[in-house]
Amino acid sequence: MDIFLSNQVLIFLFSESILYILSIIAFIGTIGILRSWDFTATTTKQYNLEKRAFLIVTIIFFTLVCKIVLLPYFAYTIDKLALLIPGAMCGAGVISANDYGNALLFLKIIILFCVGIWLIINHLDQKSTKYPYIKTKFWFYLFIFGLLSLEYILDIAYFSHISTSDVVQCCSAIFGISGSNTIPFNLDISMLVVIFYILYALTILLSLQHSHTLLFVISLLFLYMGYQSVVHFFGTYIYQLPTHKCPFCMLQKEYYYVGYLLWSTLFLGVFFGISNFILKLFINHEEPKLYRYTILFNTIFVILCSSYVLVYYLKNGVWL
Repeated sequence: MDIFLSNQVLIFLFSESILYILSIIAFIGTIGILRSWDFTATTTKQYNLEKRAFLIVTIIFFTLVCKIVLLPYFAYTIDKLALLIPGAMCGAGVISANDYGNALLFLKIIILFCVGIWLIINHLDQKSTKYPYIKTKFWFYLFIFGLLSLEYILDIAYFSHISTSDVVQCCSAIFGISGSNTIPFNLDISMLVVIFYILYALTILLSLQHSHTLLFVISLLFLYMGYQSVVHFFGTYIYQLPTHKCPFCMLQKEYYYVGYLLWSTLFLGVFFGISNFILKLFINHEEPKLYRYTILFNTIFVILCSSYVLVYYLKNGVWL
């Protein structure tokens, strides 16, 4: 329970609790709206429902935007906890301190993608005077609320089961030579990097062609291979150490917090890459500007990764 003496943990859990209370209020209001909504009706009840719907949408919007902000703060919190947990050098050891950490992190990323889709649908719905997607976004919120409930339970379980006396593995043991984090599909570094750039080129090509289905598949592959490429190749140039393969240490001050920018651009590029496929599936609508955002953020991510390699080579005349 010593972990709850950390200011970062207290602030994080307090924020999560407030947002979860708001999400419960929105959940109750959403149920009532879905049961009685009829936009064609001209009754007093429908008029009151429309006013209530505006309030509920505002609560949902505020809650979900705050959830986006809390994800990097969660990463910051677990990084700070490394100072309290024996053996941990960064967030890698902290997130692996119990059985809940990795599941919680994965769930938070899934929620982040779902929140982004909801915000896009809400924006499209509010652009029209007839609210064509209001039921869709409320049903989708019910699904998100289920994820938020599971996340809140895992938040409590994760932080309450972190021990400040048990030794955990450091990132070198988890991601280093002695760890089990091998390159997928038995690829070598050269092939991994080649596939990385090929997938990037495909995301650009498919975005220009507005091919939402293929872009969805390639974007998910780019997310996976982009992560692997950073861990096994590009990250070593950030650390300037060939044996340092960790996705968490780059979030620290010593590396100018570049990890926040790096992972944000990857997630944003992939998110916009998969968005049109999901929008087409949910509301039979495409947003052409999302293709441009895919190109923009994927390009920033690739340039950022590549620049560390080129700068190191220009300074030292050798590759790692």
